[in-house]
Amino acid sequence: MIHTSRRTLLSAIAAASAAVPLSALASAPAARAAEAAGSAEAAGSAGAAGSAGSAATAALPAGLAGPTSSVTMAPLDASWFTHTTLASPLTATVRPGTPARTEVTSAGRLVARLTHGARTVIVPGPRRTFTENKQPFADDFDRTLPNPADTSENPPRWGNSPGGGTWDTEGPAGADFAVRPHRALITLGTDGASRYATLKDDEITDVEIEAVASFDKVPTGDACSYAVLFGYTSADDHLRARLSFLTTGAVELRVDRVSGGSAVSITPALTLAQGVPAGTPWAIRVLREGPRIRVKAWRASASVPDWQVDTTETASPKGRVGLRAYANKGCTSLPVTFCATGFRVVDAVWAAPPSVTHGDWVRVLPEPFDGTWTPALEQTVRGWIGSPAPDVLAHAAMFLPGAPEVICGAGPAAGRKVLGKAWYSPADAYGERRIGADFHEYMGVDWTFPTGKVKAEEPFLDSLDCSGYTRMVYGYHMGVPVAELHDTSAARLPRTSDQMARRAPGVRLARTTGATPEVIALLQPGDLLLWDTDDDGEVDHVGIHLGTDALGKARFVSSRKTVNGPTMADVAGASLLDGGGTYDKKLHTVHRL
Repeated sequence: MIHTSRRTLLSAIAAASAAVPLSALASAPAARAAEAAGSAEAAGSAGAAGSAGSAATAALPAGLAGPTSSVTMAPLDASWFTHTTLASPLTATVRPGTPARTEVTSAGRLVARLTHGARTVIVPGPRRTFTENKQPFADDFDRTLPNPADTSENPPRWGNSPGGGTWDTEGPAGADFAVRPHRALITLGTDGASRYATLKDDEITDVEIEAVASFDKVPTGDACSYAVLFGYTSADDHLRARLSFLTTGAVELRVDRVSGGSAVSITPALTLAQGVPAGTPWAIRVLREGPRIRVKAWRASASVPDWQVDTTETASPKGRVGLRAYANKGCTSLPVTFCATGFRVVDAVWAAPPSVTHGDWVRVLPEPFDGTWTPALEQTVRGWIGSPAPDVLAHAAMFLPGAPEVICGAGPAAGRKVLGKAWYSPADAYGERRIGADFHEYMGVDWTFPTGKVKAEEPFLDSLDCSGYTRMVYGYHMGVPVAELHDTSAARLPRTSDQMARRAPGVRLARTTGATPEVIALLQPGDLLLWDTDDDGEVDHVGIHLGTDALGKARFVSSRKTVNGPTMADVAGASLLDGGGTYDKKLHTVHRL
């Protein structure tokens, strides 16, 4: 946990750190007048809120992939600041088009781009790389599924794993899978048929993973087994660490490779125990680093042993993780119930973590630009050029997985966390996440808006839904006025994504039924992207455009239910406007604040 001051930030800038995890330069005061007054009501009226202070470089825990998320830039030595020296006066030129823009140059070099009617300004700065890698997570199956109220043909059977994505189940019948509080169940009613439960994340390479599970019977006739899956691309191609529970009560460990539907044991059977009673939970842990695979398994009630298997295998370089349950052909004690009580990814790496690199910094004016270039505005722009002080994108990145916590030093949120990893919201009894976590609820602060005071709901502490995340970045940290709910004047940022699409301040760039190339060409970092994912005429999701990623795709960041928080990555759907998925096809509105 980091407590910071303005002096700390200036020292950090002077030191010019070469790699700044998650921008590590936390926010300066968003509404200094409101903070000086020390009044939440004043801050609500000003549309901002709070002094986040500023963080010095904060190293994240190193694992298989190093930091889960990061924003890095080159060292800012004296040559950089010399490069940012501006001529006098600056030249402002209005460019035709819709919306109208004013481009500001210094000796022919572009130094700012202002959009008429909007607060956001693009200025050049140090090139930064935003990236996100696989976040650790644990699923204790604290939910009940399928939901009795869900009358659809194929209701979710295992639902969403907190932070890990959506479970995909495969077997003879959907009814073989269910979840009861703290128990993920698979009913083995037929022998010789595998049941698989995998998480929809196909890009995992190196991984450390652990599961705890049991069978309710000692099998008769032939064995039952359960396995931890990794490098899973299909039931016919994957790797697995497998525990076989024999009719004698013995437990054996193997590592298998499945290729083209044929299974081959990479390692010989290792007998771990004899006479194991029914219902005894056993843990399996796998650590895969490149071709090296290490495995251990043990009674969950016993101490954790050293690695029992250490082997190599180059097959299935990437894929999903998950579980398999199986009753051997000839097993006669059916039905047998498999019960998993825990599943966690301790650490993991994606094959190609998403990354966005550019030198565009998104600054915010105190009022919308009316098209008039003034000396006062020139001074503001001059103050931005070359400054590594946190901008919109830096703040947006400070809520991604692994972000360090930053505590506010003064104002309405004094002593509260104002930056750091955010969740979407707690899950209900069926694993569904509630909408409703606004910016002040993340901080646990009751907030006075111009229309009145709103209490923070305690369950939403540390949480931000999609519009709450947008308001946290643009409202609390960057000073764009915020409304309690909606605001018909279009002067304040509304509470919901649908109202943002209708009445957000700023300039609407496009309304579309898909991310056509023409729409993508209009974008600049910091623009709001709004979707109607249900095709019901009502916008239900909002994100912030980050820029073009390493593969040339338009990538955004948003807070999402299935990922349980802000992400720029591709778990449970690609965070892309031109990736061929939901967010490509269901784009509704593009807006510039």
